[in-house]
Amino acid sequence: MSGTSTAIPAAKHGGNPFLRAVGIVSQCCGVISAMMILAAVIITCQMIFVRFVLNASTIWQTETVIYLMIAATMLGLPYVQYLRGHVNVDLLPLALSRGPRKLLAVATLGLALLVIGAMLWHGLHFWHEAWDWGERSGSVWDPKLWVPYLALPVGFGLYFLQLVADLIAMLMGIDKPFGLSDDVSFVEARSAGETE
Repeated sequence: MSGTSTAIPAAKHGGNPFLRAVGIVSQCCGVISAMMILAAVIITCQMIFVRFVLNASTIWQTETVIYLMIAATMLGLPYVQYLRGHVNVDLLPLALSRGPRKLLAVATLGLALLVIGAMLWHGLHFWHEAWDWGERSGSVWDPKLWVPYLALPVGFGLYFLQLVADLIAMLMGIDKPFGLSDDVSFVEARSAGETE
């Protein structure tokens, strides 16, 4: 290692108020997601104590932990996209020149928007049915299911919004396609990786 720290390659806003607002929302989602995971861990510890130390039964803990982890995952989507933390294979972008690299990035973001848009639509429909029909879990605790199902349209909606912001930033020249500068190629990236 060279001893220098590398910054997280977060989304860039270039002073654009819309891109900045979306970035702030995505960061807030990350904080909320982390708090949900922490709450799930605390509830799990409480459940273990109740069941194995007090020898009592638990009613709401298991479902709550499941719903918190699902919500944390869904609300974490825009934050991970903001940090560019989703799985990324950059062999093809590194092999392309500036023009084709940008076209590939537009196509990739466009396809991602289509897929996430479909997931958003179905998640919204799924949530609305649970709300409209008054569905409940059927467990001893028996919570209304529209509450945990709300994580689906909210998570996918905010993820969609972050993808739109990323596309706008790239088309406006605020951010580079795949976060790669125009002069980076596969050979240069490989040699830089060998020197670290």
